[in-house]
Amino acid sequence: MGQTVAVLGASPKSERFSNKAVRLLSEYQHQVIPVNPGFDVIEGWPCKKQLADIDTSVDTLSLYMGAKNVEQQLEAILALKPGRVLFNPGTESYKVQSALTQAGIPWLEGCTLVLLRNNRF
Repeated sequence: MGQTVAVLGASPKSERFSNKAVRLLSEYQHQVIPVNPGFDVIEGWPCKKQLADIDTSVDTLSLYMGAKNVEQQLEAILALKPGRVLFNPGTESYKVQSALTQAGIPWLEGCTLVLLRNNRF
């Protein structure tokens, strides 16, 4: 199996990019951890209510929520200590990116779907 990838803001709605990411990550043999307080299961994967509920190491944290919501998750992101954080379009936050850099957590701006399709994930 590939990486362990947490998808913060995952949705069960098939038209949402976060849902497409969960499905494509699965297709590419990654272990997916959807994170959304409103759901128990997304695309067959058990859904965590919050980042603090994740009890395994995470290689990549893929963000799918607006920048202000991402900023509210900063302490939880730092506590999770993912191998890297992927800011999908619309999630970018200078505040969070600066904090990640200071904590030594690599981050990048990009699209999970494009990175997977181009074998750059």
